[in-house]
Amino acid sequence: MLPPLSLLGVYGFSELSFITEPSDMTVVPKDTAVLLCVAHGQPPITIRWLKNGVRLTESERIHFLPNGSLYIPAVGRDGEESDEGFYQCLSQNRFGAILSQRSRLTIANISPFVVQPVPLEVAEGSVARFTCQVTSNPPATITWELDHSPLPLQTNRITVLPNGVLQIHNVQLEDAGNYRCVATNIGDRSVSTKGVGAEPRQRPRIIAGPRNTTVSIHHSVVLECVALGNPRPIISWSRADSKPIDVYNARVLGSGNLVITDVQRHHSGVYLCRATTPGTRNYTIAAANLTVLEPPSLVERPESQTRPRAGTARFICQAQGVPTPRITWLKNGEEVRLNGRIKVYNSKLVITQITQEDDAIYQCVAENEQGSVLSLARLIVVMSEDRPSVPRNVHAETISSSAILLAWERPLYNADKVIAYSVHYTKAEGLNNEEYQAVIGNDTTSYIIDDLEPGRNYSFYIVAYMPMGASRMSDQVCQHTLEDVPLRTPELSLSSHSPTDIQVSWRPLPAKLSRGNISAYRLSYRTAADPAVLSVEMAQNTTQYLLADLQPDTIYLLRIAAATRVGWCEPSAWTSHRTPKTSSTKVPPAPLLQQLEPLSCTSILVRWQPSPGPVVVQGFRLCHHEEGQPEQPSVQLLPGATEYTISGLDPRRKYHIKLWVLSLSGAGYQAEQTVRTPGCVSTRDHPVAQPPAPDHVSVVTDSASSVYLRWSRPALAARHSVSYTARCAPVGLVNASAVRYVQTTNQSVRILGLNPNTRYEFVVRLHVDQLSSPWSSAVHQRTLPAAPRNPPEGLRVTLIEDDTALVSWREPEENNLAVTHYTILYASQRAWLGGHWQRLQREGGNTMALLEKLEPGTVYLVKISASNQVGDGPFSSTVKLALGPGSTHRGKSPRHSDMSSDGLYNIDQKSMTGIVVGVCIALACIVICALILISKVHGGKCASRWPFLKRGRKSTRKSRVGLQTSSTSGAYLYEAGKTVLRYEERVGAPPLQPSTLRGSSCGTAENSDGSHETADSGHFSNEEMSNEGSQPPATPSSRHSRPPSFGSELDGSPTAEVEGFGVEEGAEPSFKVGPEVTPPSLLHHHRHPGPDTVQRVSCLGSSSAVDAPHPGQLGAVLSAGRP
Repeated sequence: MLPPLSLLGVYGFSELSFITEPSDMTVVPKDTAVLLCVAHGQPPITIRWLKNGVRLTESERIHFLPNGSLYIPAVGRDGEESDEGFYQCLSQNRFGAILSQRSRLTIANISPFVVQPVPLEVAEGSVARFTCQVTSNPPATITWELDHSPLPLQTNRITVLPNGVLQIHNVQLEDAGNYRCVATNIGDRSVSTKGVGAEPRQRPRIIAGPRNTTVSIHHSVVLECVALGNPRPIISWSRADSKPIDVYNARVLGSGNLVITDVQRHHSGVYLCRATTPGTRNYTIAAANLTVLEPPSLVERPESQTRPRAGTARFICQAQGVPTPRITWLKNGEEVRLNGRIKVYNSKLVITQITQEDDAIYQCVAENEQGSVLSLARLIVVMSEDRPSVPRNVHAETISSSAILLAWERPLYNADKVIAYSVHYTKAEGLNNEEYQAVIGNDTTSYIIDDLEPGRNYSFYIVAYMPMGASRMSDQVCQHTLEDVPLRTPELSLSSHSPTDIQVSWRPLPAKLSRGNISAYRLSYRTAADPAVLSVEMAQNTTQYLLADLQPDTIYLLRIAAATRVGWCEPSAWTSHRTPKTSSTKVPPAPLLQQLEPLSCTSILVRWQPSPGPVVVQGFRLCHHEEGQPEQPSVQLLPGATEYTISGLDPRRKYHIKLWVLSLSGAGYQAEQTVRTPGCVSTRDHPVAQPPAPDHVSVVTDSASSVYLRWSRPALAARHSVSYTARCAPVGLVNASAVRYVQTTNQSVRILGLNPNTRYEFVVRLHVDQLSSPWSSAVHQRTLPAAPRNPPEGLRVTLIEDDTALVSWREPEENNLAVTHYTILYASQRAWLGGHWQRLQREGGNTMALLEKLEPGTVYLVKISASNQVGDGPFSSTVKLALGPGSTHRGKSPRHSDMSSDGLYNIDQKSMTGIVVGVCIALACIVICALILISKVHGGKCASRWPFLKRGRKSTRKSRVGLQTSSTSGAYLYEAGKTVLRYEERVGAPPLQPSTLRGSSCGTAENSDGSHETADSGHFSNEEMSNEGSQPPATPSSRHSRPPSFGSELDGSPTAEVEGFGVEEGAEPSFKVGPEVTPPSLLHHHRHPGPDTVQRVSCLGSSSAVDAPHPGQLGAVLSAGRP
């Protein structure tokens, strides 16, 4: 473990660096070699050497100098002990170790000639060309000899190219002889065989065209072009991409050879040699691709970082070069060991859950065949025991095809010290997927990740950060994004095998472009002259289709579209293809064009195979052009060619490639394919910038649930195809279901399905060439208010007086709804049938209203609606309120009939308490009645045991006296709405015993709320008693006279026996119950003997209720007589 670091140590570690690093060397065998290595840093510093990655030890052949350099006394190349190889020095102090750049030690040599000059026979005045080629290190210098003497080069007719080619123009007789080439470098000299000049033959053609060449940067290159013809052709050079040739570093050598010195990266491309007959338009073209090899250079270097324990460190290293550099990472001079915490994603080194062991010096090494380059960075780990616990309850919710909402709860410990959260996410499928990170503030516990690929699984976790520490990673959660329509269509490959067919083929879309599982393809085609489109749909696993029965020599337009379960993508642009002509001669079939392969962002490798057949191939013709641009001049290739590299293209462009086979009968059938060049890696000189965001974003509200969003396209080339994504979400809301994403190719969109009277935030981003711009500046707009969509809730109607009801309700369950007033409609059932409602309005702040002057004995219907300034909302369900007849006793508590909109009675706590008390009183009365009955059965035995029964007997005697008085008068007591009991004594029956009347109290029970089963209200006031007492007394004859309305109803009605009245043996008293009638002639009533309050008597087993007096005043109600 490293010792604790002071601030000086933290910021002074960069002192460990190289002052001098070893460089490439080429030496002659047996010479000495010194590889320099001088390091600077905090001492002590130790330096070690490695050869081909293996540590060297000092020996007789290798010595270590005191300053750290490596000394080899005599360089040798003795088999396995050869000193050739790659050397590096490793410098180390207490902070770590760093490795130097790679140095190559080469021993000078010259290999045997690869190409020797061959004898030629040429015509006088034509061109003679000799070639020799040798491999050497360092590169050899080629000179020519004629008959063992140096070839004189004073004449303009003789040209020696740097690559060893000898050209003799306008051959004369004195040029005949033996020619040989001599290759020389610092280590050796080699001589070729002889080439002999003789009699010529003549044929106008390009006899030596340019060849595909690969050259290292800063070197020189020769593109040769020699042509014969009569008259002598003129040779010119151009680039296939129409870019100008560098006039400062390029020159023409001889009659048409192009020489480029100090080759740079921009010299890469396809060069065309054109031989034109003077005065005509006849020409021949030969092409060659120039590839410039470039050693690695760092585009982005890693930066030193200070991270808390359990945090995450990311080192980014990007390099460019040709071929593409390989990037490796070193830790203290040794290759980083990858594990679950330490991973490398596309040249990025990511270290998660940092520990003290990760404190070290890290180096990024970029290397290819042209060299290597390194860059270092330090990771300092800050230890702290006081760190927060992990974020809790992490959960994810899918918003759209590219966005997922992540939410969590704050740590349980030290949550108040958290300064930030970091959100980590990566694809759940596959291995070694790159992990992405987003850092957000501590004022939120949710985050929307909106740059995800559709139809993919992602894994997420959260880390909480304090100033001096970080929590462990939270539990990981996985979530799947929704599918979307494909981002792009597959690229088509077209070819014809006959004049009446087109073979269409394509490759499946990668997951990043398909954005889900492809469910179908649709191929559409038509002729250029006919607008009618024909379409064919194919299954998801189809990759080719043959269009047959077509017209020969006709231009057809084709395009394709792909679909997922979400829908179809935009179809591709129309691609043209001409079917071959019908010919009697044998036309070469189309070549088998393989899938095009982009070599870089500016070059494409085209590979093909000739179709089998008897036709003799004379060559190939290749043509390419960018989509929407005119075709470039075609390139003629040799018969044996099977591949060709197209360079100088623009990145992120779509190109059409066409290829024909040439024969003696002309061009054959055409093969066509489309390909898209990828984007370039960012460089300091030509960075690939993020496209600008849309500007001038504005939003206009056009209804309560929709807005119209507009924006302007940023400054981009007109040929760029762009699309847009608009996002809207309620301000301050993090519910995933409320976030909306809309994709369009227009510069405006109407967003529907919004909530009324809600403030929304709108942003727009642009997509072009697989790049996305940042989100635009946010604009806010509130949707228009709408009329209430729901009625008020919890409608409740409570009867608080006989003619008054209280209506209560709650506001409608709608967000941001401002109610201006409520409308209450109520009507009786009879009025409701006629469609007549009474209207009552209350202000929006009220949730109660009184319904007054209601009619007793009527059922009312009540409903309510809410309104605002926009309009009225719907009415609620109707609530019924039933009112009983009668009036309310003064001083009594009002009756309550509580009915809600759900049709059920709502009983509050007070009502429930009253019910319980009433039930208890009723039970107590039943028990008392039972005891009285028992006492009557057992006679006086019970009286001595229960003293209160004696008092009851005295009351009975008084009642008997009153009863006799009443019978003497012979008056019937009658009140409107009351039941009349008439006592009839049967012949021979004994008089009614007091015990019998006393037992009539068996069914009495006080009901504080009155009865709702009968029309009688059950209340009798003192005022009514006074009114009855004011009437004149009845005459004796009234005993046998009855109102006309009584008629047979009293005489002929069956006797209603009242259960609970005890009757002595032999006595047959009876009570007859008359119906409730109101005879108009009955105007006089017998005065009650006492003012006691009348109580309601309910006799068990009776079919009606009887108004009975207090036991001491029974005669006030009952009328009895003897014969």
